[in-house]
Amino acid sequence: MDKIELKRRTQRFAVNVIKFIENSPNNRSLNVLSNQLLRSSTSVGANYRAACKGKSTADFINKIVICEEEADESIYWFELIEEADLISAVIIAPLKKEATELTAILRLLAKLRKKIKN
Repeated sequence: MDKIELKRRTQRFAVNVIKFIENSPNNRSLNVLSNQLLRSSTSVGANYRAACKGKSTADFINKIVICEEEADESIYWFELIEEADLISAVIIAPLKKEATELTAILRLLAKLRKKIKN
């Protein structure tokens, strides 16, 4: 996967989460969790774009680590929504899977860059 493809994938993830939230029921708990999910999921792509423009390898690694943390945080919000039975696990599953895959990709990318740096 190259830089352009990962940019597209992180943006597609954000768009899919936005659509998921917009089509979700409106209740107090879900609104709070959805706001957190919206922030973390859209942050993945925004920070990846910033990482691609990093001024140094250290700057790139720092921003990639933030991307990884935000993707992992998205998983957390999906898990809370699922465990609280606010939305069916079947509906959440594809988004949670994508967040898990992005977390793994970003973790690997950070590790590879750290090895190159050293």
